[in-house]
Amino acid sequence: MDHPGRQLKLVQELELHGVSAMLVTHLPNVRYLCGFTGSAGVLAVLVGKGRKPTLVFFTDGRYSEQARNEVRCAKVVIAKGPALASAAEWLAARQQRGMEVGFEAEHMSVASRSALGKVASKLKLRELSQVVERLRMIKEPAEVDHIRAAVLLASSVFEVAKQEIKPGVTESSIAAQIEYMCRRMGAEGMSFDTLVAAGQRSALPHGVASQNLVPDNGFVILDFGVILAGYCSDMTRTVHVGRPDKRALEMYRAVLEAQLAGIDAVRPDVETQKVDFAARKVLAKAGLGRYFTHSTGHGVGIEIHEPPSLRKRGRIPKRTKTSQRANAAIPDRLEPGMVITIEPGVYLPGIGGVRIEDMVLVTENGCEVLTPTGKDLIVI
Repeated sequence: MDHPGRQLKLVQELELHGVSAMLVTHLPNVRYLCGFTGSAGVLAVLVGKGRKPTLVFFTDGRYSEQARNEVRCAKVVIAKGPALASAAEWLAARQQRGMEVGFEAEHMSVASRSALGKVASKLKLRELSQVVERLRMIKEPAEVDHIRAAVLLASSVFEVAKQEIKPGVTESSIAAQIEYMCRRMGAEGMSFDTLVAAGQRSALPHGVASQNLVPDNGFVILDFGVILAGYCSDMTRTVHVGRPDKRALEMYRAVLEAQLAGIDAVRPDVETQKVDFAARKVLAKAGLGRYFTHSTGHGVGIEIHEPPSLRKRGRIPKRTKTSQRANAAIPDRLEPGMVITIEPGVYLPGIGGVRIEDMVLVTENGCEVLTPTGKDLIVI
């Protein structure tokens, strides 16, 4: 992984924001910048003027060996007290006139912010929004390789998991088998709690597996993903138990057409909301638009939900020269190197639902669907 390149890009962003330093506390961002995979640590970044930036990683004694083995391009300090306080004290000791220190607004609690102010009362603190997340949106080739491997692992498990779906089997037992097989095949963990929703429960967009039984007839939604080498995958397939009626077939066909329309809209420089619109338009034409209740997709990487969001409302303004010091919003246009999901769905209360989800890489000329699993309706 190109940790020096990532750190240089962060420094350039901080200069645009007009801050001289930053405290990175969100662990996925810490991992992205210096490679640390533990559960406690803070990265302090001091930009410096006309010289190489200084990065120091602070953690506690539990991670002494791990930090020394994993951290790249940053000095490791084993703090005697809380890592955040130690990092703030370190920056305060190097404070220069007019120096402002940024912190990750979305990832710091009110209590931590208050404690930070008390420890380093002379620091001028500035809220920054998703600075590192914006860098993470564009994946390096090595990151794409890890994501691709995670996608393939999950897809191979789906081919086996279909055999677990039978009338009278609990949703939880299907989810357990999926997660067991993923672990057996080398997954570090699941990207999120495996979703299995059968029958009327398939109308729940976020139907976490329950003790409910698979019915004799109805849709079953399977939504799961794995973590491999620190990177997530995400896929959804919907199968039907028993012979589907005309309404079920039309419903599935509409969602599939919407999903393909969304994929077809993915290419560089396209506004994310236009991808959402492409999928939503198909469902609206089929009379199902009001049953599509979530966004068309999201970014995936070190975290399962990352920017950008493919949603229907609100364009996000681009930065201009006059707003360089402001917190830059997440761009609303696709760029090569982004990895996103395309996952429209339809959910009819009391009846059931359908969702189909692939992971898609934005390329220089269009896109590549990373998920190899077929999308024809499987009838069990």
